[in-house]
Amino acid sequence: MTATKPSKIANGTVLQSAALPITWKVAKTPRVLMITSRETGRWVMPKGWLMDGRKPWHAAEIEALEEAGAVGAMGSDPIGEYSYDKKLDDGAKILVRVRLYPLVVEHLKKRWKEREERQRRWFSFKSAARRVGEPELREILLSLANKPHKQPAIRRLLKHC
Repeated sequence: MTATKPSKIANGTVLQSAALPITWKVAKTPRVLMITSRETGRWVMPKGWLMDGRKPWHAAEIEALEEAGAVGAMGSDPIGEYSYDKKLDDGAKILVRVRLYPLVVEHLKKRWKEREERQRRWFSFKSAARRVGEPELREILLSLANKPHKQPAIRRLLKHC
C-alpha cells in the first residue's frame, strides 16, 4: 500500500494514524502491545502516514500488521489524538498529529514484515504510559488503565467481536 504525502491539517502539522493493539488474553488483564521504533528503540504504537484509497483506521490496521504482526478487529472511532515531533530523512522536523484507533488483537503472527527491525511486547496500560515520551499518549494510556472496555470506542468495537 502506498502512503500519501503527509496530509497537512493546520499550521504545518501533518496527520498520521496509529493502532492501539489491546487484549485481555494475556494474564486475563488488559494489555497493550507496543513496538520499538526503528531509529531510537523507544517504545511506540504502530503508526504511519495515511494511505491512498484507505480510511485512516484501515491505514492503522495495516501498520499494526506490518510493524507488529498484530491481527484483529479494528475500530473506526478514534480513542484520542496525540502529537510528536518527527525528524525527516533530510534532518527537518515536523509536528505530527496522530489519531489513535483501537485494535482488539486476536493473534500475533510469528513472521511479519518488520520483525527484523522491531521488538514487540505486551505491557499493562500503566507500564506502557511510563515508557512513552508523548504526554498526550501517556494520558490516554493512563485513562484506559483500569477499565479500557468502558471507553466508548472500545466498547463499540467489543460489541462486534
